[in-house]
Amino acid sequence: MVHRAVKVTDKTYETYVWLLNRHIRPVLGDELLVGIEPLDIEAVCDRLTEIGLAAATVQHVHWVLNAALRQAVQWEILVEAPSRHVKPPRIRRREMQVLSIEQAKAFLEVALPTLYGTLFAVAITTGMRPSEYIGLKWQDVDWDRGTVSVKRTLRKGSREWIFGETKRAGSRRPVRLQNWVLEKLQDLHKARPTRLEDLDECPEAKDLIFLSEFGRPVNLNSLVYKHFKPILTRAGLPMIRLYDLRHTAATLALTVGVSPKVVSEQLGHTSAAFTLDVYSHVLPHLQDDAAAKVEAALRGT
Repeated sequence: MVHRAVKVTDKTYETYVWLLNRHIRPVLGDELLVGIEPLDIEAVCDRLTEIGLAAATVQHVHWVLNAALRQAVQWEILVEAPSRHVKPPRIRRREMQVLSIEQAKAFLEVALPTLYGTLFAVAITTGMRPSEYIGLKWQDVDWDRGTVSVKRTLRKGSREWIFGETKRAGSRRPVRLQNWVLEKLQDLHKARPTRLEDLDECPEAKDLIFLSEFGRPVNLNSLVYKHFKPILTRAGLPMIRLYDLRHTAATLALTVGVSPKVVSEQLGHTSAAFTLDVYSHVLPHLQDDAAAKVEAALRGT
């Protein structure tokens, strides 16, 4: 049994339990807590690196182990956590791939006529996370204000669909929809009665905006391999990740001059500073534009 010492989402907790059972217990499971030394933890990290696990995964394993040992310190089982003396491998930030404006237009031209056209329109214009937009319900839409509120996430568990909390409190947010996207949602809402035949078999799908062709919640793996990637191929676009539609939305907004504060709120980030750090690749453009505007004001041109 794993003690749930910190408040995390169900998905995160399940991940921690899996990491513990898969990578920590096989190596340290037979050791007494008081006998675990920094070199033992170093050996775990080195072993995981040697078998080819990503630095991010090794770092997560270290975090789980460190949290468990710190809890042992709080319970006065240990004097100090030996893991605090071990540094996990540094994570190299994965270079994101984003679509240009012309590429985004090409993507939408192919995507919109498909089953999930409206879903992809929401993804590339709002910057929501995949788990957020597949969890949207009709009652989240404010038709008068033209907004949709992110209130939950949705994921496929081993046996059932699971609604969960957003990544953080700030991720619960209203998002302004572009007018044409709102119209696409209205069309989808009008067609809704013909799409509810199988909902009795899948109660989790009740009131969801986006449903599969079988009247069930959208499975992200199926969405990627059966729909998203074929659309990219047909549009002649690079094989980006589904999550890169979120990065595309943010980059396009910053590029056309939307305030970083507004983009940060739309994405559900902790701060505008964090947003600018993540999307620093567009900062040169913003600085050039700002310099040109200030020069025009000062020079009267």
